Amino acid sequence: MQAPHPPLPDYYKQEAQRSGWVQQLFDRTAGDYDRIERTMALGSGSWYRRQALIRSGLTRGMQVLDIGVGTGLTARQAAFVVGDSGRVVGVDPSIGMLQSARVPPGVELLIGNAEAIPAPADSADFLCMGYALRHIADLSAAFREFLRVLKPGGRICLLEITRPEGRVPRALLKAYMRGVVPVLAGMLGKNADSPTLMRYYWDTIDACAPPAEILAAIRGAGFVEDRRSVALGIFSEYCARKPLA
Repeated sequence: MQAPHPPLPDYYKQEAQRSGWVQQLFDRTAGDYDRIERTMALGSGSWYRRQALIRSGLTRGMQVLDIGVGTGLTARQAAFVVGDSGRVVGVDPSIGMLQSARVPPGVELLIGNAEAIPAPADSADFLCMGYALRHIADLSAAFREFLRVLKPGGRICLLEITRPEGRVPRALLKAYMRGVVPVLAGMLGKNADSPTLMRYYWDTIDACAPPAEILAAIRGAGFVEDRRSVALGIFSEYCARKPLA
């Protein structure tokens, strides 16, 4: 198993407990998620997601899988790009998130996870994931599954926040993400666990595998043309293509 980060004992004691703990946390806080996200991203999240998907090769008419769809923040942008001639299917292990999802008509939502996607082999043109990579249990297993469900030539776009390399930028981001955002979550959210979710949000960013390791896992699964683009020093876009043969 290649977990994206080691166990975080402040929240759960052993790796085997992580998936269940995370799923329950997201179930409880799902109703607050969009409200907190809009405040945390200063209202720019939707625009950035859409542009990142387009940069990664998403076009009209494509068949899309959004893994870790959550409340539909990335799926909504994918649906806008692919239009009526395309199709978007969102997959998430959290029932609470799926019940709180706001997606356009025609977007299908399914229970599942990155290591076991409820989709046939060679069925999608494009696979995206919005800020859920660090919650995967096994990166290698997930990336092999991504390869399985994509058509030959299909592409992935995995969005993630990456801890800055410099000490000062890292300290500033930590102060905002682990200090300011949980306070805002407590003020804006209705669930008592929403501040915990936001603290966990930063702690998983801080502990996540470095980009080189993530790219190596993508290549190891069989993808080609792997690359990482970075916006504002922290927003990573991991992109790659399934070989044609």
